[in-house]
Amino acid sequence: MLERSDSALRPHLGYTGNGIDRAPAVRHDPQQCAALASHPASRFYVVGGDLVALRTGGAGAPADPLFTRAEAEALGPVRETACLGVVEGTGRFAVGLDPAAMEAPSTRPDLLVTDLRRIAVEGLVPADHLPLLAEAKALLLWHARHRFCPACGQPTTVADAGWRRDCAACGAQHFPRTDPVVIMLAVDGDRCLLARQSRFTPGMWSCLAGFVEPGENIEEAVRRETFEETAVRCGAVQYVGSQPWPFPMSLMIGCVAEALTTDLTIDRSELEDGRWFSRDEVLAMLERRHPDGLFAPPPIAIAHYIIRRWVDGTLGD
Repeated sequence: MLERSDSALRPHLGYTGNGIDRAPAVRHDPQQCAALASHPASRFYVVGGDLVALRTGGAGAPADPLFTRAEAEALGPVRETACLGVVEGTGRFAVGLDPAAMEAPSTRPDLLVTDLRRIAVEGLVPADHLPLLAEAKALLLWHARHRFCPACGQPTTVADAGWRRDCAACGAQHFPRTDPVVIMLAVDGDRCLLARQSRFTPGMWSCLAGFVEPGENIEEAVRRETFEETAVRCGAVQYVGSQPWPFPMSLMIGCVAEALTTDLTIDRSELEDGRWFSRDEVLAMLERRHPDGLFAPPPIAIAHYIIRRWVDGTLGD
């Protein structure tokens, strides 16, 4: 048996640990919100579509994702501004630019314009910024996709400090959405079921995942998605943890499921492949020493966290 790695080395999930005070009293009061946005100590995250603007760090120092209001607005035409909340008494806001406007900052040597996944995987900013960047990206993308009222088709306007859109034509109010996604590891004794999608990096295998459908609870979604994609039937489902996943605006709900059957029939329209892996083989994948070059998702992803806890035998902790 291969030696198991210490559970103390479990990764900290990316985009989690959001300690911001969301300051609802400020959000609901336009005058307070305007005063906070104008305060010289307030800082702004700048997002355009899937891209984030960072101030480059020198000599290996981390990049800085925070800008003054004037600096943020100078990077391009602003579509929306949203109040994220307050950190240690200082306002935090998100500024949404047209994605095309992000091309101009990308030519400046003092700025780095890149996507949030790379920022997290490469640790380009201090970890405490990741949850707020995820909040900013998901919220601003919701605005970009809800400029017109789904009830009557007329234009909507920003309200409640960026946490609502209103339709003047029919009076409907629309609020940011988060899509629940189950992500699960089916387990058969000392084996677990992993799969690949064609969009994955070559060699990477991960947990199964799928959106929760209307009228389902988490356990039902886990069993349905596993059966639909692999024909494996599952029994008991154990919740492991959750993770905001701003690609585009999901909440990943991590679970482990007891496999009742083990014969596989892979849905090739959903998956490139799927198979059972031994615990030792998965440990080698986590540690990037699998003889076939196979590996698990990076530590920022909840799939890595679920797999790691199963390998370490710490699911009950």
